[in-house]
Amino acid sequence: MSESLHIHGGKALSGTIKPSGNKNAVLPILCATVLTAEPCTIRNVPEITDIEKLITFYESIGSKCTWDRSTKVITVDHSDLKVGKVENLPEGMRSSVMLFAPLLHRGFDISVINDSTGCSLGAREVDPHLEILDGFGATIDWDPNRELSLESKLTAFNHWFDYASVTATEHFLMGAAVAHGTSTLMNAASEPHVQDVALALIEMGAKVEGIGTSVLKIEGVSELGGCDVTISDDHHEILTFLGIGAITGGEIRVEHDVHQHFPLMTRTFEKFGVTIESDATSSTVRSGSKLQIAEPITKQLLQKVEGAPWPYFPVDLMPIVMALATVANGEMLFWNKVYEGAFGWLPELQKFGARTTVCDPHRVIISGRDDLVPATVKAPYIIRVVISLFMVAASIEGKSIIQNASPVRRAHPNFVENLQALGADVYWSEG
Repeated sequence: MSESLHIHGGKALSGTIKPSGNKNAVLPILCATVLTAEPCTIRNVPEITDIEKLITFYESIGSKCTWDRSTKVITVDHSDLKVGKVENLPEGMRSSVMLFAPLLHRGFDISVINDSTGCSLGAREVDPHLEILDGFGATIDWDPNRELSLESKLTAFNHWFDYASVTATEHFLMGAAVAHGTSTLMNAASEPHVQDVALALIEMGAKVEGIGTSVLKIEGVSELGGCDVTISDDHHEILTFLGIGAITGGEIRVEHDVHQHFPLMTRTFEKFGVTIESDATSSTVRSGSKLQIAEPITKQLLQKVEGAPWPYFPVDLMPIVMALATVANGEMLFWNKVYEGAFGWLPELQKFGARTTVCDPHRVIISGRDDLVPATVKAPYIIRVVISLFMVAASIEGKSIIQNASPVRRAHPNFVENLQALGADVYWSEG
């Protein structure tokens, strides 16, 4: 059911937040646990709907799962699987494709008869995964039957991606970890959550070199063991709450353990006149004067933020800094180097009075202004666009409504409760 967010803006939000675990790490790590028959414990697990789907699927094939939401701990035991043909993978979640190699390794045949590969499945999403399985020696009958099988053990191979896909890199790591021989992957993704997946596999006994780089070398082992891993804090959520503090003129402190990933994100905030102060256990944005976009040294050019695969500024966070530009003094060019048409939601931002100029499918200029007005807007099915629209609404005195806001639940557990704890006047309604 569709839900709306109601926001009475114009308040400076302040306080301390503890972010949730990185959902983009926990889902592939949970997929990787199928590779072993020994028990696995996963800590700092965010309470999101995709995990519910995955646990339900695991129980259907004979796995034993417990999820203590109060302690954020999941234990899984795949020692007594009902091996056979799998026909109903979890629906509506892209992470399902990363079950292919683990299930084949454990002796399952797979028939993909439902929408198990996510709501936006396309050739770019599924092709890299099928290429990986083909390279490891799986038998693929995708068109029209969508059936996968494996006659013997996965066999190592060397591969070079067309583009640095996060899920395909994680899938390759899983297959290579238990394949016979040594595999090498060129043009690998290196996002923080990809690094976490590699480290979890090492905890299980995998041999991986090159973590955090674009070249991965994996020596396959005969079997993996159990693990006890803690999911890293979500860098997306950390920056989100820092951005909320900056745009509302408040002071928000976010406790976290991933400082090593923040230098570029901190410098990007500085382009808006926002200083992030960090110590060993947290990062803080403090209340200050109106946001001001810094002029570049090369005066003929606009200040800009470029989003692309890590270690660029994350494209998923572009809407967060676009919200800052909407209210800042000055102009900013945003360049999304990954997704075409990523700015299709800007007409909703314009309902607040935002001044935007779309240059092409990948670039847009936002000119900040201080006369924005409350509005009722309709969010697309993009998690951080919902947050961007909230940020702008929260900076404006008066009541705004964001319709179709429920996608935010997929990544940010207790999002509204956290905002309310910071002093926000915000609540959910149906419809």
